[in-house]
Amino acid sequence: MEQSTSELCSGISSYAMLEKVLEQIPYAKLLGVQVREQDEQPLFYLPYAEKNIGNILLPAIHGGVIGGFLENAAVLHLMWARESAGIPRIVDFSIDYLRSARALDLYGRCDIVRQGKRVANVLMTAWQDDPAKPVAMARAHFLLA
Repeated sequence: MEQSTSELCSGISSYAMLEKVLEQIPYAKLLGVQVREQDEQPLFYLPYAEKNIGNILLPAIHGGVIGGFLENAAVLHLMWARESAGIPRIVDFSIDYLRSARALDLYGRCDIVRQGKRVANVLMTAWQDDPAKPVAMARAHFLLA
């Protein structure tokens, strides 16, 4: 029997639960976002898909795909880190595109910069071949449930 989103969001305490919640997000499912564990932290992964290409001449992944990927990663990372009983609501999101994201797999990692009782700040980084050469970095503020 499949669980409802509200049941899944009652607390994310494992990577398996994180994967189940990810499968319930339509936009993440459309993009093909995946998650795995690396160094005891979630590593978000977007396998190359032609449908995610924005500039066919380079080719390069669409900026909106990168932004959506990082936003989903931040929400899920925050829910996982807090073992939250609710979905954080985004207050603002800012992204810096540092270089073209080529037609390759994309990886993303999140760091909670500051977390209080009601608000959290998250820094997200997306890269392809080398984590030291990010294609985009983003910052977001969330209102916690």
